[in-house]
Amino acid sequence: MSTTPDDSELIGNVEKQDWRQWLKGLDNYRGLFAFGIVFLLGCLFTPKAFDTHLPVFISWRTQLDILFEYCEYGLLATGMTLVILTGGIDLSVGSVLGLSATLFSLLTIGYGWGIASASVVVLVTGLIAGTISGVLIARFRMQPFVATLAMMTAARGAAKLISGGIKVQPAAMPWYKLQQDTPEFFRWMTKSLPGIGLKPASLLFIICILVIAVIVAKTVYGRKIYAVGGNEQAALLSGINVANIKVKTYALCALFAALAGIVNACRQDIGDPEAGATYELDAIAAVVIGGTSLSGGEGNMLFTVVGVLIIAYINKILSLNAIQIAPRMIIQACIIAAAVLIQRRKRGVS
Repeated sequence: MSTTPDDSELIGNVEKQDWRQWLKGLDNYRGLFAFGIVFLLGCLFTPKAFDTHLPVFISWRTQLDILFEYCEYGLLATGMTLVILTGGIDLSVGSVLGLSATLFSLLTIGYGWGIASASVVVLVTGLIAGTISGVLIARFRMQPFVATLAMMTAARGAAKLISGGIKVQPAAMPWYKLQQDTPEFFRWMTKSLPGIGLKPASLLFIICILVIAVIVAKTVYGRKIYAVGGNEQAALLSGINVANIKVKTYALCALFAALAGIVNACRQDIGDPEAGATYELDAIAAVVIGGTSLSGGEGNMLFTVVGVLIIAYINKILSLNAIQIAPRMIIQACIIAAAVLIQRRKRGVS
């Protein structure tokens, strides 16, 4: 059976469309490809261990260290993903981390509180901070950038206020309950667990992101997040309480920042009111590099894990090769810019 010129043109158009669809599907996993490239570079451009003569980068110990070093960023990125999926952004997470680390240390070291009660107060504080940001955005129509910028300043100021402008550590003040050492919990959080080698701080990040991944993918709340980020007006018309979803999402984001603050206090063995400065940028970078769209409505927690690992691996590779911090920051900025440009091209934005 012969085909007419019109038939040939139609077949050609169909084949082109299939090819474009295949490329589009492949583009959804660009974060995984980037991860593979970075991992390969890590294997090629790192020193070799003296005992095994294998690249230091691929050792199990190095992988566990990377996970531990970036678990705080991972917790921040977990909450940031939820916010970005709704089409928003949260600039306050680094300051909420600093406030939480300071408050947790002050309650346990300064006032001698138990770990459980101190943790509850810190987490509730994080929820309150996130709820305030969410209300400003959802109820008072304030831009997320402005509302969370205000919360960033307020949280940092609160951290300095409650600490008296000093780092909270044993013997920092004569009235502190603990004058010799930090609570045992601080050391436990940073000590490898028998058998698996993971540290509790790293395990906390893994558990949190797995739980949120299930919530986002399998629950009504998760579907509503995507609906709000995809088209807020359509979500409103379909009966979704958009304001309620936004408030809950910003509250959850700050809750994860509070968890990261507890981890930070344990890792640093102090409560530093300056802790978490610029961490929000790394969290946003991880989410964007992983492939979650800044426009909202597109992405998932797997992408965020990939983004966190890409940033962690890049920094580890540069560190193992003795690259100074300034060039690292420039390289990371270029990667963020490239990720955003790829997203714009994907959406057909000129």
